[in-house]
Amino acid sequence: MPLSMGEKIKIILGRRNMTLGELATRTGQTRQNLSNKLSRDNFSEKELLRIAAALGCSYRASFIMDDTGEEI
Repeated sequence: MPLSMGEKIKIILGRRNMTLGELATRTGQTRQNLSNKLSRDNFSEKELLRIAAALGCSYRASFIMDDTGEEI
């Protein structure tokens, strides 16, 4: 079963030795708000881009057409 986005973010937080509070501050939101989003796994693509930048990562989301393999 694939990891949820919230689980992935928590893994990266651990590897970066960063707290949830630090990530919240770096992304301009409260710790509680970010914690809620992690538990609901509810992020917009814009938020994920901001989180990735704060974590020193790149974020890429795309659709891959099954019949042609084209990535959009």
